[in-house]
Amino acid sequence: MAQFPDIVVVGAGIVGAACAEALSSAGLVVQVLDRHAPAAGTSAAGEGNVLVSDKPPGAELRLALASRERWPELVDDLREELGGAADFEWEAKGGVVAATTVDDAVALEKFAAEQRAAGVDARILAPGEALQLEPHLTRETALAVHYPQDAQVQPVLAASALLAAVRKRGGAVRKATASGVTRGADGRVTGVRTDRGVLPCGAVVNACGPWSAEFARACGAPIAIHPRRGVALVTAPVPVGTVRHKVYDADYVGAVESGDADLQTSTVVESTRAGTVLIGSSRERIGFDDTIRTHVLREIARKAAALFPVLGRVPVMRAYGGFRPYAPDHLPVIGEDPRVPGLWHATGHEGAGVGLAAATGRLLADLVTGRAPQVDPVPFRVDRPALLEEVPSSAQPHLRGP
Repeated sequence: MAQFPDIVVVGAGIVGAACAEALSSAGLVVQVLDRHAPAAGTSAAGEGNVLVSDKPPGAELRLALASRERWPELVDDLREELGGAADFEWEAKGGVVAATTVDDAVALEKFAAEQRAAGVDARILAPGEALQLEPHLTRETALAVHYPQDAQVQPVLAASALLAAVRKRGGAVRKATASGVTRGADGRVTGVRTDRGVLPCGAVVNACGPWSAEFARACGAPIAIHPRRGVALVTAPVPVGTVRHKVYDADYVGAVESGDADLQTSTVVESTRAGTVLIGSSRERIGFDDTIRTHVLREIARKAAALFPVLGRVPVMRAYGGFRPYAPDHLPVIGEDPRVPGLWHATGHEGAGVGLAAATGRLLADLVTGRAPQVDPVPFRVDRPALLEEVPSSAQPHLRGP
């Protein structure tokens, strides 16, 4: 007789995969559903950032620090468990944030001091010291900060390894479209509705990324998660050492924290093992419009060449874009939905999903199993005003839902 899963994770991106791995590690039978191949959506369009440098003191930074500690442990554990099947391309390369104006330098120095007080390793660099770390950085650099904790992982490989561990532990990953949940007389989740029928289970995790609002609404528990479009460029291969760290300009933090729907661009530059350079980034809220706009690419390229003049002579091979799950208050959603018992959320990470995935999975597993959480879950609760205030009253569910 086939064993029904204890819990179903809807969404096989990096966050869903990390949740599924943590839940299966806790002894639960897990099944993962996605209408596409694993990590084919937002995760495939990500740069693999595992950052603490771009987050101000607060709940998200605490989650980021916990995730930065957890990621290398996960890499080591799964390499031991899976052997050659666990390839993450994990690189603890560190990051450099550069300010090219006096005003930006003052703001960056203050920001770094606040982060140090919150437990981040943030080292102020004079211009000459910055050039020792990144010889091709612009000579216009007024001040830089070195963040040794910043790292990078290949998100598709990482998600694949996490899901391989789920399968090895008796779980499953299936291609299916989830369209809501079924509920018992007491209102609790009893299964997931899919295009292949109802899959019975005791709980469901909404890890649908930018599509989380759609699934939450279908479950009778709407939340205000919106797609935020981002675009990146990929250059032709460059000599080894051209870009040594993850480097971005000082206005990147402001763009991350902004809620403005209009186009914003800031420079993020990093090398890959293939020798190419990834260049980002843009942010705009335009729904699910996936049109690649030439003026956006030009603006990203212009800013990258200003930060790394050497890149002005390197051809761009391609551009790609994706959608990030944006929450109005810039905090992820992690926890059970009080309106639909048995429905859990793990979404709203925007562009930080890869970096925050490891701690998100552990926190969700702690909450599901009743273990003492290592990170305070209260700031990430689903019933906070910012997630519900944008939901029309007509969309509010009945207590029993569908």
